[in-house]
Parts: sequence; structure tokens; C-alpha cells
Amino acid sequence: QVQLTESGGGLVQPGGSLRLSCAASGRTLLSYYVVGWFRQAPGKERELVGAISWSDGNTYLIDSVKGRFVIYKDDAKNTVNLQMYSLTDRDTTVYSCAVKPRGAPRDSYSNWGRGTLVTVSS
Repeated sequence: QVQLTESGGGLVQPGGSLRLSCAASGRTLLSYYVVGWFRQAPGKERELVGAISWSDGNTYLIDSVKGRFVIYKDDAKNTVNLQMYSLTDRDTTVYSCAVKPRGAPRDSYSNWGRGTLVTVSS
């Protein structure tokens, strides 16, 4: 069983940057998984922001963050990082990570972390 813990959230000014980390512990056979970063604003559906396949490093980012966010993994630390640049108030919300088996449908994500709050405000 994989346990995920997010960190790195906080208060940042518009145009600023943050790096979120999703650390995996427990039975970390991450080579079988895709790790996804999600966000959910109050009253809105949870949104997949980006994902990375651990075995081959293939990545996915939604259009609204392409060119601003980078998702990458650190094999030595068993973490998946979401580096965020040029943040706007629209990026304010709780960010969470989860995993799903490679090839499984998007609604298969599980093992959710507790999330980390990102607040973009001047």
C-alpha cells in the first residue's frame, strides 16, 4: 500500500512560484503507477492538473497550466514534484496527489494524500 504526503503549499503573490512535493512511502513499487496532481476549488469538481508515469517519465499537463507548471519525479526521494510558475489567483486551492496503475482509467486514482493549500494573493 502506497501512502502519499503532499507538502510545499503556502501563500504566494501573483506571478510567484511554488514547488509542491508528493512523497510516497510504504510499499513504493511506483514503477507500476502513474502519479497525478489534482486540485479542487470550493464548489467545483476535482481537476487533474498533471500526471507522470513513473516507469517511463511520460507527463501530462492540462492546457491551463502548460508553460507555467512542470511535473517531474525524483527517483532517489520517491517524490513527484509540481513546480508552479506565474501563479494567479485562479490557482488558489488545495492540491492533492494520488496514484493509479498504469493503463487504468482516470477514475482509478486512489491512495489520496491530505492535500496542501496554495493561496495566491497580494
